[in-house]
Amino acid sequence: MASFSRLRATFLCNAVARRCWLTTLPLLSLACDGVSRLDDTLGLQSAARWEWHGRLLVQTDSTLTLVRMAIDTTHGGGDVGLARYDFNPAVGEGDEYSLTLALDLGHVRELRQNIPYLLGPPPGLIPAYGTVTCLCRPLKPDSVRGTFTLATRGLRQITGRVDATLYFTEWNDAARHVTYSLHQRIDLVK
Repeated sequence: MASFSRLRATFLCNAVARRCWLTTLPLLSLACDGVSRLDDTLGLQSAARWEWHGRLLVQTDSTLTLVRMAIDTTHGGGDVGLARYDFNPAVGEGDEYSLTLALDLGHVRELRQNIPYLLGPPPGLIPAYGTVTCLCRPLKPDSVRGTFTLATRGLRQITGRVDATLYFTEWNDAARHVTYSLHQRIDLVK
């Protein structure tokens, strides 16, 4: 009888250990990513572009109340990236928006892994620009502040993390400001 009790206790202990392991395994796999975090913003990255010898073109058109961002590869330059994130893309919601982030990484080979580099104008080391597309009043970009952390750089892909706030001003009312947060993984592909 004592051996049956011991056998039952061992089985229950193993079952609890198995459940605990199966519950924590998905969390451990997220933690191993090193780039994603549980408190990330819920944007879906829908576009990614990285160019080795490019420069960012940011043009403001006040007559149409829009900002155009593009990568120019005809005049040389450094490493630049352009990424787009879509938020709340459900049909019929009406509160969806998209953030487009442009990064001038300089020479990405000089960046060290797992070091957060400041984004934005000086003292920021990486110039960054952002636009928002939404069903709201037209917004003019002010600045992007935060950090970029390089995780990996391969021949055709850069993976990193962006923790930034994008600042905007309404086109028709300079006293009204809007901010959007972007805290998540970024993948740039050549």
